[in-house]
Amino acid sequence: MNRSTHLLGPTQIGTTRSVTSLHYGKPGSGGKAYLQASLHADELPGMLVMHHLIALLDAAEAAGRLRGEIVLVPVANPIGLAQGLLHGRIGRFEAASGENFNRGYPDYLAALTPAVEARLGADGAANRTTIRAAMRAHLDAVEPTTELACLRKTLSSLALDADVVMDLHCDLEAVLHLYCEAPYWPQGEALARLLGSECTLLAKNSGGASFDEHLSGVWWQLDERLERERGAARPVIPLACLAVTVELRGQLDIDHGLAARDARALFDFLVHRGLIARADDVGPLPLPALRRDPTPLAASEDLRAPHAGVIVYLKHPGDEVAAGESVAEIVDPLAGLATPVCARYGGRLYARALKRYASPGDSIAHVAGTVAFRTGNLLSP
Repeated sequence: MNRSTHLLGPTQIGTTRSVTSLHYGKPGSGGKAYLQASLHADELPGMLVMHHLIALLDAAEAAGRLRGEIVLVPVANPIGLAQGLLHGRIGRFEAASGENFNRGYPDYLAALTPAVEARLGADGAANRTTIRAAMRAHLDAVEPTTELACLRKTLSSLALDADVVMDLHCDLEAVLHLYCEAPYWPQGEALARLLGSECTLLAKNSGGASFDEHLSGVWWQLDERLERERGAARPVIPLACLAVTVELRGQLDIDHGLAARDARALFDFLVHRGLIARADDVGPLPLPALRRDPTPLAASEDLRAPHAGVIVYLKHPGDEVAAGESVAEIVDPLAGLATPVCARYGGRLYARALKRYASPGDSIAHVAGTVAFRTGNLLSP
């Protein structure tokens, strides 16, 4: 394993921050996987999972089992880790700008100019190389003017030529769930099986230019654009980057047992993808059953508090909720109110707020249904 340090800048006078990446295998020897943890710096389970995954990869490397390149960034957001207020971490947004650390990544589709498109043909592998070269040239030309912009460029640079990207996050209180772009579900299903995902949410361009979708989206978007322009004569554009956001349950689910289990599942997925040889080298890796079929992110219902008060949950993450059923009550003891918060649509409660007091309009729970009803930006702020 090789370790690289990437300095961030521009920074304040007297301040230096950096991102550390761990590199396994030989570049160009096979496929490439990129994994990062805690881009939202207050979401810590991924860091512990990385700790256990590093041990597994060290053992695989010592045994000569590596067949591709694997890059890990165990601590993806040193800016957010340094932000604190009144004994609390501010890890989701940069304090200076208010920007979400997981939004605003480069639009690579804009970098694929007609000149590049004219070089694409029937050879999908050659087209993949051409497209990635255009992406790299576009990113290399970016000159960050802020530390946050430098962080985005650094992480994108490490990941843009990966065949598999796994961005490890967590929710507030939640079951393990995944976000994946719909065209990639055939590739991502094995990951959902191995991790035991209780809920997989699919979308096409859910909005906000998140880290995962800025890498996966360019491939299917370019293919669709060329299909409109050229029809059946369009060049072959492979779905060359499976990028998945892995939500490792909730913020308090930090436990060696869970982390070791998740690390083993991620390791097994790398085996499934051919980046690591099986220890017994006998046939394909067996996959467990899928716990729940994927559902549209556009069918995810955001339940909100009708007024201020104490949140009393009636349903837990993982519970099935019927249409019209109460998920929680908001209690205002001064007004004598105990107002139910009901799901308009049925589905699985996959995440809820960690706090137990709500202001009017606060988001308190998310229910994954099966019938899409939302449009526009589908991600939370």
